Amino acid sequence: MASKLGLIIKREYLAKVRNRSFIVMTILSPILMVGMIVLIAYLAKVNDDETRVISVLNDSAFFQTEFNPSKNISYVLMDDLSLEQAKDSTNSLEYYGLLYIPNEATAEEAANSTYLFTKDNPNTSVTQELEGIFQKKLRQARLQRLGVSPQQFSSIEKPFEINLSTFEGEKSMKGINEIKAFIGGGFGYAIMMFIIIYGGFVMRSVIEEKTSRIIEVIISSVKPFQLMLGKIIGNSLAGITQFSIWIISASLLMFAVVLIFGVDLAALSGENGVTPGPMGMSPLGAMDGKMMMYAKEIYDIPWGLLIVSFFIYFILGYLIYSSIYAAIGAAVDNETDTQQFIFPIILPLMLAIYVGFFSVFSNPHGPIAVGFSLFPLTSPIVMLMRLPGGVGEGGVPLWQFLLSIFLLIVTFLGIVSLAAKIYRTGILMYGKKPTYKELIKWLRY
Repeated sequence: MASKLGLIIKREYLAKVRNRSFIVMTILSPILMVGMIVLIAYLAKVNDDETRVISVLNDSAFFQTEFNPSKNISYVLMDDLSLEQAKDSTNSLEYYGLLYIPNEATAEEAANSTYLFTKDNPNTSVTQELEGIFQKKLRQARLQRLGVSPQQFSSIEKPFEINLSTFEGEKSMKGINEIKAFIGGGFGYAIMMFIIIYGGFVMRSVIEEKTSRIIEVIISSVKPFQLMLGKIIGNSLAGITQFSIWIISASLLMFAVVLIFGVDLAALSGENGVTPGPMGMSPLGAMDGKMMMYAKEIYDIPWGLLIVSFFIYFILGYLIYSSIYAAIGAAVDNETDTQQFIFPIILPLMLAIYVGFFSVFSNPHGPIAVGFSLFPLTSPIVMLMRLPGGVGEGGVPLWQFLLSIFLLIVTFLGIVSLAAKIYRTGILMYGKKPTYKELIKWLRY
């Protein structure tokens, strides 16, 4: 039996890796992936570099010094013009908009009567920045009426950020749990895509052999269970081969991109006109310190555990779902008939992605996150979202990690035995569209 199974695995593996589309996608996918990352970064930079020009017609005695240029907005002051003239000038100069502040008795009345005129609906970031300018001025005016001086107001407005630390005395950062969950979610999303892609390969392979009647010759030499298991393992090894090539080549390409295009060192240095603060440290220097702490937190992620766990959960998750895909392929005569069975298979994977993100982001140790990371049909994705926090104290409890793997193994053995019954019965049946009722009947044979 072992020799026959080995031959089937070898046949399926070689048939897959020698396929022209497999070779092309293995070469092109890392290039497309890195190219997409570079393109998104470039487009984001271009989008951030866009500066919107807003003309300001201020007829009031208030808001005289508030409109200073920012990263995305610059202001042009207009004087001695009527509102209609200012609108015409703004349009002819193709500015983004016109901010009109009428002459009123108080700052409150002037602010409430202010309008921003634009050609289309204004960008949310623009309105938020303008509202922030008015809000700050109005808050200052209200406090001054209560006897608060501008210097006192500045001290009141000083931002506060709470210090975070572990019980062991190590400084921690806010938002790091979300970053870790996002990294784990990337691994989980990769598993979902591979399960769908390579599970589909198994299903189509079974359908092709069944419709060409080659299967009748093959099962005269091997048992249906051996054939199904060989197809599953062979495609699994092909998937691992392809993914390993992708990881290595994409990493090398990203490293080459960083070396070729370099890093904007001006953004990391003090050469930007920022006035140094106390002790000679600029606000940017403090920001660099935070970035270094975030970099350290990401560096401290147990990458070895995460990568090894990825392959464990990928293999076990793939074995479970590909067994179902193989059973569906054996039960139908063409790919069109598979549509009624595909959605129930994909549903747990989609649920794992969306529920996993929401639950792990907010509370990686909450009951929903724990439950989905133990449930075998969702654990390959959700558990990987939790694993960047480590296993053991402060991370995923060791018993949960081991229990999820144990449940995956038990589930695979159970599902593969059930799938084998459907495969054995359906592989030689032709010309009849199966129903769920018939599939349940086949499980009893």
